[in-house]
Amino acid sequence: MKQKILFLIFSILFFLETNAQCAMCRAVLESEEGQATAEGVNDGIVYLMAVPYLLVGGIAFFIYKTFSKNKTE
Repeated sequence: MKQKILFLIFSILFFLETNAQCAMCRAVLESEEGQATAEGVNDGIVYLMAVPYLLVGGIAFFIYKTFSKNKTE
């Protein structure tokens, strides 16, 4: 029972924190006259999304090459 209550409290706290960040970003982007800031934020989101996939893909490719080389020898 304690674990459920603790989980609920942490879930609510983290949820409120993420909503606050989205509201701040939205307010900054809506108050901007030009679209340069919005394009910068969008580019940053794509960059943050792509890097972990590239790292994991690179590691998987390295492991694949290592094990496939051992099978042919």
